[in-house]
Amino acid sequence: MSSALEILRRDFGGTVIEPGGAEYDSAARSVVASGSPAYVLRPESVADVRAAVRFAAAARLVLSVRGGGHGFAGFGTNDGGVVIDLGRLANVEVVDKERHLVRIGGGATWGEVATALAPHGLAISSGDTRSVGVGGLTLSGGIGWKVRKHGLALDNLVAAELVTAGGEVVRASAGEDPELFWAIRGGGGNFGIVTAFEFAAHPTTDVFHGRITFPPQEAATVLQGWADHLRTAPEELTSIANVANPFAGGPEGPVEILVTFDGDDPELAARAIDPIRRLGTVIDDDVAPIPYADTLVEGVTPPPGIRFATRSAFAGEESVPAVLAVLAEARAAQGAPFISVRSVGGAVSRVPDDATAYAHRRAELMVVTTAVGPEPALEAARPALDAIWDRLAPHVEGAYANFLASATEEDVAAIYPPRTYRRLAAVKRRYDPGNLFARNHNVRPR
Repeated sequence: MSSALEILRRDFGGTVIEPGGAEYDSAARSVVASGSPAYVLRPESVADVRAAVRFAAAARLVLSVRGGGHGFAGFGTNDGGVVIDLGRLANVEVVDKERHLVRIGGGATWGEVATALAPHGLAISSGDTRSVGVGGLTLSGGIGWKVRKHGLALDNLVAAELVTAGGEVVRASAGEDPELFWAIRGGGGNFGIVTAFEFAAHPTTDVFHGRITFPPQEAATVLQGWADHLRTAPEELTSIANVANPFAGGPEGPVEILVTFDGDDPELAARAIDPIRRLGTVIDDDVAPIPYADTLVEGVTPPPGIRFATRSAFAGEESVPAVLAVLAEARAAQGAPFISVRSVGGAVSRVPDDATAYAHRRAELMVVTTAVGPEPALEAARPALDAIWDRLAPHVEGAYANFLASATEEDVAAIYPPRTYRRLAAVKRRYDPGNLFARNHNVRPR
């Protein structure tokens, strides 16, 4: 350990934070998890990332890689190991104006990206929170406010620069190591640390964005009508349905339909959104044109001790009625979790199943449940949560890695079907045979 630490201090040009240091308490935790790592390393360059990886490997310490730190499973910190915090590698640069090619540092957040691209009239379909990291979201999917029109964030990735477990720098694209490029688009952080992403952005205008709410007792009809409309709606329309939102009244709160229409034509927007308005008794409607960057909300860091129990799964068209019937009933129960249903389909489903390691192309909806509180409260809530998912089980499949608070073998099997997993494991063996990058939904080397 001492020799490895000496080499780190010689080769590493960033900041080394250890227990007892002035910044340690804040540096040790991620947004949703507390930890007590032995070292938090904040690299200033790719060379620093290489030195940090080599140190973790030589010292045989658990390694966490932190981008935005929002991962529900708490991968961005650990106890007694090394955290590589990429937050200083956050440059956003338009490198090819004609092709709208954008190079983004591995530690950037989507808020930084949206702000940097707005003056160029460009956007990348990403998540919905400003402080979420580009890396974590992209490597496992990226379901955002333009997903039906422009696909997942990873569908817009054209190349990436990685530091491997051996501390080497490699580049992955369709023409340079296409198998690694396939793997990082859905396979998470299993294969290395992405220090730079290259995306194909798209021209953007203002978008119509906002929330339409309905009485809670109309949940069944509104949800079913909403899903029916999204099946044939213009792909410019992406939408989320929320029920039992704890910040809006929980089980007594309204049905919330959030919409984004990707365009600034009021007539086309109305044509796409008005059928939703006609689904029930509208309580409130604040849909209005806003800059795309303003659709991203500020993230909230919960106080220490607060945990998340988040689960997700996908529903195909034939299962949608049964899934929504279960959720409409479950949302009214005392202590119901926050239930969110996201529209997918569109551009996502036009990508061949085996084109990337993201394995759920045919899904029409993604279902997410979230309970929040201290650990004793979550333990008390688990029977009710399990009961909901037991009822959903015959009608849903898979899981979305970015909305999972656990990383069990069952979770990994849900994210990656057997054929996808076997192919990922072969790539893993090539780039990380010792499984240094194991703090993730882990694919073990074959």
